[in-house]
Amino acid sequence: MLVTGAARQLAGRFVRRVQRDPGVDRVIAVDAVAPGHRLGDATFVMADIRQPAIARVLAEHSVDTVVHLDVSARVLGAGGRTTVKETNVIGTMQLLGACQKSPTVQRLVVKSTTSVYGSAPRDPAVFTETTPPKSLPSGGFAKDAVEVEGYVRGFARRRPDVAVCVLRFANILGPRPDSPLADYLSLPVLPTVFGYDPRLQFIHEDDVVDVLEIASREPRRGTLNSGTFNIAGDGVLLLSQCSRRLGRPTVPVPLPAVTWVGSAFRTIGMTDFSPEQIRLLTHGRVVSTVQMRETLGFRPAFTTAETFTEFARSRGPGLLPPERMSRAVGRLAGLPLAGSAADTTHSTDGAR
Repeated sequence: MLVTGAARQLAGRFVRRVQRDPGVDRVIAVDAVAPGHRLGDATFVMADIRQPAIARVLAEHSVDTVVHLDVSARVLGAGGRTTVKETNVIGTMQLLGACQKSPTVQRLVVKSTTSVYGSAPRDPAVFTETTPPKSLPSGGFAKDAVEVEGYVRGFARRRPDVAVCVLRFANILGPRPDSPLADYLSLPVLPTVFGYDPRLQFIHEDDVVDVLEIASREPRRGTLNSGTFNIAGDGVLLLSQCSRRLGRPTVPVPLPAVTWVGSAFRTIGMTDFSPEQIRLLTHGRVVSTVQMRETLGFRPAFTTAETFTEFARSRGPGLLPPERMSRAVGRLAGLPLAGSAADTTHSTDGAR
């Protein structure tokens, strides 16, 4: 088995876990940077999946299963958005090209995201795996994921002998999250879009490791470990419920000013307020997990609410220096309507 993105925390956990599977002879962990965590008895190969050398790695180790986890909203090490996109898209193209030429590859598992459905005002209440989005993501990680899935579908057509499984994860949270949304939820004051209270779903990082293990092995009787599956914990939470459970006040901001607020936060290094995240925090997104349970045979151990509780326990007050928090709140308070909206929010929280 070969696992990409091994330097990432979740991939590292999966590498350590899958080694305990008696059906796995050895694990080849691949990344362009050295991991800061242990990988057990896995063989680590420092290789950039954007380069043709990944084909030699597959051939040298006669890999039969590829678990592609190096699809992320963030880059490890040096680099910015361009590096992220190249790793996600160009890296996936190179990896799939290598898999297509490999006579030993029998199974491919790809980490994707429910962001491929986008977030729009006229979206259906619940997305299924076959629901077309009302508006495709126009940029960022969500667009990368759409392109990645397109290349994966092309690979599946060219290599029908390979079992292909695409896992569309909802927002991943837990005690050790690493995502722009987790950064946003860790802010001492949460800017929200005035007049909107989106529905959100989460999946626990422990459940992510569990479902990756299920998808990467031979299917049990009565299940099918190929196809595209939404992966999320049961239930939903409103953003207002999230803020209350975190004990963090909200500052509603008029929609036209939200983009400016995102730029302000990026300036002071607080979080990545990308357009796709702003749309999520405006319209929300909920997906069906019927296929996950009935076809893949996976039931998460944590509900959406339980996942968020685990995340909330790991957060604490005073995550940012007082001067940085003061500057951020000051900028928000200076926006039209934001000051009065903030006063309303505080008084409402007090009434609860």
